Amino acid sequence: MDDQNKNLILATALSFVVILVWFLLFPPPEQPTDPNAPAQQEETVDGGPVVAPSAQSDAATTDSAPADVQEASESPRVEIDTPRLAGSVSLQGGRIDDLQLKDYTETIEPDSEIVHLFNPVGGQDAYYALYGWAAGQGLDPADVPGPETEWQAEAGATLTPDTPLVLTWESPADLTFTRQIAVDDDYMFTVTQRVENTGGDSAALAPYGILRRHGEPVNAKNFFILHEGAIAMADGELTETSWDNMTDLDVNEREGARAEVTEVAEDGWIGFTDHYWMSTLIPDQGQRFRATAKYDEQRDIYQAEQVLPTMTVAAGESAEVSTRLFAGAKEWETIREYQNQPGLFARLFGAEQNSDRQPIDRFVDSIDWGWFFFLTKPIFAVLHFLNGLIGNMGVAIIVLTLLIKALLLPLAYKSYVSMAKMKELQPEMEKIKERAGDDRQKLQQEMMGLYKKEKVNPASGCLPILMQIPIFFSLYKVIFVTLELRHAPFFGPFQDLSAPDPTSIFNLFGLLPWGAPAEGTMLALVFIGVLPLLLGASMWLQQKLNPAPPDPTQAMIFAWMPWVFMFMLGSFASGLVVYWIANNTITFTQQYLIMRSQGYHPDVFGNIKSSFKRKSGGDAKDAKDAKKGGADKK
Repeated sequence: MDDQNKNLILATALSFVVILVWFLLFPPPEQPTDPNAPAQQEETVDGGPVVAPSAQSDAATTDSAPADVQEASESPRVEIDTPRLAGSVSLQGGRIDDLQLKDYTETIEPDSEIVHLFNPVGGQDAYYALYGWAAGQGLDPADVPGPETEWQAEAGATLTPDTPLVLTWESPADLTFTRQIAVDDDYMFTVTQRVENTGGDSAALAPYGILRRHGEPVNAKNFFILHEGAIAMADGELTETSWDNMTDLDVNEREGARAEVTEVAEDGWIGFTDHYWMSTLIPDQGQRFRATAKYDEQRDIYQAEQVLPTMTVAAGESAEVSTRLFAGAKEWETIREYQNQPGLFARLFGAEQNSDRQPIDRFVDSIDWGWFFFLTKPIFAVLHFLNGLIGNMGVAIIVLTLLIKALLLPLAYKSYVSMAKMKELQPEMEKIKERAGDDRQKLQQEMMGLYKKEKVNPASGCLPILMQIPIFFSLYKVIFVTLELRHAPFFGPFQDLSAPDPTSIFNLFGLLPWGAPAEGTMLALVFIGVLPLLLGASMWLQQKLNPAPPDPTQAMIFAWMPWVFMFMLGSFASGLVVYWIANNTITFTQQYLIMRSQGYHPDVFGNIKSSFKRKSGGDAKDAKDAKKGGADKK
């Protein structure tokens, strides 16, 4: 290790090589076409005949029972209107199958449509939630509400936070079913199902909830750093099953499809997660239920189920059960509040836990924090706090970089001091090498003795560099995964820090009357924007703290490295590039000041001028002189 700057650049190179290899091994595929062309669909509820409860288990067993479904435009509907949600509930089956997120648009363009989360059967990307009762012993499927059941609602009813929707249906088996759907000001529905037995015989039936997606989502990223697919929490254990892995599940004879079944004893939830959106079925915490992630390959349907224990309702009695449905954006603050934990920003200003809400076990883990969760969680918490304080995510990223560099400053200082001592010991180390000759064991022993005598740790210079790599990957994860970076503006043309730099050399950064190359094309990789250019310049300037290595091959590699990384990072999220520019700038300043404090004067301008000189084969002496002048001892 000749100096800290070269080590830092080398570690940076290695980290980006790892990223590049990942991109080559796991390239994001092209956007798939919709596998469910609008056509007549068949709808089934996995809530048919129920096996009578046994001594071992009283959980319901469900089978599939085909039933016809009307097109979305033909079914009667009740409007959903909340501060953050719009859509409708289909009275056919009582399905929540039309849901839009008012606060989010598909793009940053002014005329962009708002995000559609749920879509009815018969349209593109059908995705919905449905509830019901599985018929048990003594009941037929026609005796319980199914997907084709026509529920009744009051005329002019609208589902709002202040006015729950009440649906009713009379069964031919003398059972009266009532379903109340309530919604809060954010994204949480509460579905209360009630059955009243007005007949003369008892009835056994099991309440269930289902989330169903027809085909893999058309906008799935399918990127290795992000989980998309089924997600479940069962008694403290998180399970993530991607769309591809769901199609490879073992066939479960009881479920009649590829399925993974989990018996949850107390606390849990199950659902589907996209990049920024999620839907989740949540029974009351402490409630035993069966969670199933299922794939029906015949109809290409992905399904998440919650089936609660079978209830036996005697004649003249009634039974009721309430469950929740989260359907919305994966906002960190909102999800933490549903977990009954206010976020960092709220807690610092005295927010208390909401005792009116039943806590949801580890609900914040529905956000994909990754393997480095012990870094990604606190990094995001600080970034979120800074953004709330400053009001600009780009500036918050720069301030976060300052804080990280301040935390690592003692290590960086100690690293350079240790390297300076290593340079002072260089003559003595050369003498040891001459005495030891080819005896490697003797060489190692004498070297270790010298380090111990002079109190020098040769590995201390690597610690700050090793710390940088997981921090970089963690911040990359945070910027790529979290919703708060989506469409987050910085300034000028940089209105979405989760997207690549929108500027381009191709049109002189907007000065010429034509657009930039389309994202993802070869031209876009070549004609990069202003942020990657600043990144390359900052890396190049950082190199100039030290003279070029005397070895021509090594010097050529170091000379090309900033410009190679500049093009490699051109397609990365602009928020990550902002972080790396700030990191390079702060590192340059720190390194310069530390070198001055140790009695060395970096000749930055001299090193820059020498890098433009053409060196012939006889210029080795000039290179040696440049190296000597690069850090003159005071």
